[in-house]
Amino acid sequence: MIEIVFSDSAGGSLKMAQHYGEGKYCGGTVGIIINHSDGCMPTKADIENAQREIEERKRLAWEKAVPLGGNSADVFSFNLAWSVGSIADSCLGMERLAVLERLFGIYPEDIGKPAAKELYQSAIKNLDLIRNKAGNGETLRIWYSNQPDEICGLHWFMNLLKSWKLLSVKVVLVKLPEWTMDEATIVRYNSWGEVEPGKWHNYLGLQMTAPEVLINAIASHWSDLQKENAPLRAVINGRLQSVPESFYDDFILREIGFEKNEFHEANLIGRILGKYQLGISDGWLALRIEGMIRSGKLRVVTSAPEGSPSYHRILKKNE
Repeated sequence: MIEIVFSDSAGGSLKMAQHYGEGKYCGGTVGIIINHSDGCMPTKADIENAQREIEERKRLAWEKAVPLGGNSADVFSFNLAWSVGSIADSCLGMERLAVLERLFGIYPEDIGKPAAKELYQSAIKNLDLIRNKAGNGETLRIWYSNQPDEICGLHWFMNLLKSWKLLSVKVVLVKLPEWTMDEATIVRYNSWGEVEPGKWHNYLGLQMTAPEVLINAIASHWSDLQKENAPLRAVINGRLQSVPESFYDDFILREIGFEKNEFHEANLIGRILGKYQLGISDGWLALRIEGMIRSGKLRVVTSAPEGSPSYHRILKKNE
């Protein structure tokens, strides 16, 4: 079984899920953050109690887990940000590398560019492996959600299968539901990268075999999006659609409105990501804020410290 996901975090979690719960729980290192509302420092007892609670939760999760099975070498992640930038070429050309380098441009050049290139080259290598495995009759299982990059990844990959003329290969789809129940708690995941290793087996009952007509329909929709070749793609009313570059700007401007005259850009971006769960990256938000600086809506007060992402800086509103 070839497992396909569309982020490195999902790939790492899925690899752990394959053997999560096997054998006796051995424990591990636990890191905690304690924040008292009254501003007091946590006591040694507070820290020890928190560590015990977390360790107990981890032990119970291990014991309840059902290993997914499989081989980590059969897990392939395509962290290619297909919801952003030009998609005129379904193949992994230099256009896609340029998009990745732009998104990773928020990091120092000696970090961002190599990371983008590594993702790009890894994807090319993995596609060759998958094509050979699929050609030999191996089943493909694709894990996706309505998160923009994941659903775009699904459409891109189906279009690729069609171009490979491998429509006879068995394709199994697993879509992350909008919400799920964990005992008495409702849990909402934004993408597969947020799902804990011990929870992946819970979703196997949702898998469905994709008939050839569905593969063709998804591939055809991607071809339509390629012709439009918009700057962004997003899910609107359950359908993947082309949207303008400014699609998320209202969320940014709304949160800037709540800020003081001077504010920390990183805090703004973190709040937008957490509050609205848009499924987009910090890189895209940073690029849009950079555009607002160029247009004169905002002004840079202090630069980011050396070695930090570019948005670790203080900005000021231009009234």
